[in-house]
Amino acid sequence: MKTTTTTLNAHQIELLDEWRTELSIRCKNGINFIFAATLIWAGIALIWNLELSLYNQSILTFSISGLMLPLAWVFGKIMKTAWNVEGNPLNKVGLIFNIGQLFYFPFLFILLGNKPEYFALGYAIITGAHFFPYAWYYKTNWFGAFAGIIPFGSWMLSIYFPEMIGLIPAFVSGCLGILGVGLVRDYRLKIGQGNQDAIL
Repeated sequence: MKTTTTTLNAHQIELLDEWRTELSIRCKNGINFIFAATLIWAGIALIWNLELSLYNQSILTFSISGLMLPLAWVFGKIMKTAWNVEGNPLNKVGLIFNIGQLFYFPFLFILLGNKPEYFALGYAIITGAHFFPYAWYYKTNWFGAFAGIIPFGSWMLSIYFPEMIGLIPAFVSGCLGILGVGLVRDYRLKIGQGNQDAIL
């Protein structure tokens, strides 16, 4: 009985890995969202360098984020990424991971009303930290690495350059650009590995 259970678990793990690899390849690691976010955070960097009140900068930051889905759709068309992988049981898990970050938004509203000078930092931390489960979802360490780099890097910038808030969104934009390139490389390596397996 134990042997059967062990064999079944091993098969389930192998099947789970196949589903994750399929999502990574078909969705191209979600690079359309990452490059869309890169542009949005570049826009946020510009906002935080405008001669506006901290409150208005925070409101504009929140507003510009509404461009995420339209930009991701455009990049998805250009990069030919799949939004929906039919038949894959993990298909909707990525959406659940993404929705998870919405539960942190009350924290942003608290900052908006009480400490708007920390709004960009709070948003950066939430943005970076929500990438962590995607390291498992797409079978790539790139998401895991930047889930740490973005929040802690932003935090350090807020400590050493407190008067230069615009550095934080610029840093996030740069990190997202690097993450996007890394995810493209990861995708290509998996494609290459798949071709080798097919030959073998």
